[in-house]
Amino acid sequence: MSEKNPDNLFDVAGKVAAVTGGGGVLCGAMCKALGQAGAKVAVLDITLEAAEKVVDEIVAAGGEAIAVVCNVLDLESVTAACQKVLDTYGVVDILINGAGGNKSQATTSADKSFFDLPADAVQWVFNLNFIGTLLPSQVFGKHMVERDAGTILNISSMNAFRPLTRIPAYSAAKAAVSNFTQWLATHIAQEYSPAIRVNAIAPGFFLTKQNERLLTEADSGELTDRGHQIIAHTPMGRFGTPDDLLGTMFWLLSPASSFITGVVVPVDGGFQAFSGV
Repeated sequence: MSEKNPDNLFDVAGKVAAVTGGGGVLCGAMCKALGQAGAKVAVLDITLEAAEKVVDEIVAAGGEAIAVVCNVLDLESVTAACQKVLDTYGVVDILINGAGGNKSQATTSADKSFFDLPADAVQWVFNLNFIGTLLPSQVFGKHMVERDAGTILNISSMNAFRPLTRIPAYSAAKAAVSNFTQWLATHIAQEYSPAIRVNAIAPGFFLTKQNERLLTEADSGELTDRGHQIIAHTPMGRFGTPDDLLGTMFWLLSPASSFITGVVVPVDGGFQAFSGV
């Protein structure tokens, strides 16, 4: 008979979670869900106002949270953010690397061919997604190694599996996040502690402020041609909602996945499974 109590398998109550990009749509939903589940949440974002808005909602719902300014591309900023969380809560049990995004200058279009994409724009997208995952993993991960406990959850993308047209920088950067997730999981388990796990979620297609202009018409809200193509290739026939990520998040952060590390889990409505015919 299992020694684990099924009632506590997904329990994160009392854990301290630091979430980069916590002021955004998807990671904001994760922060609020963690707060509802009894975790103490440090909402890290480059924009303090965005982080404070999420914190206000968590506190209003009876949870505990703090807003922390954090530029994931600046080691000093990440280090200071980690220290603020430690000063407030004493430990960090969970790190969610959610900061990321794309840039229009790194996207091909009818007016901008691949051959004209500026290298600095591509570099910016790569840095935000990959280096923005690497630096927090170094800073918070070192604390976890010192405690011999912790869980890191990276946010990859379906683009890491199936690169989309027009966004070569974002697709390549998220592929790097997935590869790094596997590498870091192996490295930490073998070199430091198998008690520290590293996994990732790869969301499919979710409507956010970053992609709504590509997927819906600004005036009518109707799907663009690209939006129609995505839905046509998603067997479940819809975009994801932030709540669709939460079950997988709790699974990967909790004792329910205690023997799982180095995996990248698609949450995509079947997009990856569908061949198109």
